[in-house]
Amino acid sequence: MAHKEKQAFQPLNVAVMTISDTRTLETDTSGQYLVDALTQAGHNISDRCIVIDDIYQIRAEMSKWIASEDIQVVITTGGTGFTGRDSTPEAVKPLFDKTVEGFGELFRQVSLPDIGTSTIQSRALAGLANNVVVFCLPGSTGACKTGWNEIIKSQIDASTGPCNFVPHLKKSSVQACKSRG
Repeated sequence: MAHKEKQAFQPLNVAVMTISDTRTLETDTSGQYLVDALTQAGHNISDRCIVIDDIYQIRAEMSKWIASEDIQVVITTGGTGFTGRDSTPEAVKPLFDKTVEGFGELFRQVSLPDIGTSTIQSRALAGLANNVVVFCLPGSTGACKTGWNEIIKSQIDASTGPCNFVPHLKKSSVQACKSRG
């Protein structure tokens, strides 16, 4: 099978959302890990926020980011478990134009060595919405490290072959960089 020529790395504009009823920017180790990893990889942080675990508040913020001309990737952390307040999948999935079925499957597979069969309680998911790729990770810093290192880092890198999500993302001429709590 012939593969496309290897592409050069392109910095993408990424927004990070932490879904939590209790975390603040000072205590959000998972969101901070993602911001640091994205920046170290060469991407731009377009926005960062903490949203309480409420379907409509998550969906409202996510909708703004999906509609933005300046955001190409969204990564969320939190709200993917089975407690009564965990509502990230219910909030985000209706916004997807296409679901990336393999993301949740692969996330659970690569998590198995670290957390054993507890991985079945992860409802990690991903999808495309308005040419923005959205990855929803569990809230633990360990889960964010696993998701980033094992899957997301390479899938938002244009130099990863034989394929990655970069060709499917909206083109952004603005490289925004701001942070809010």
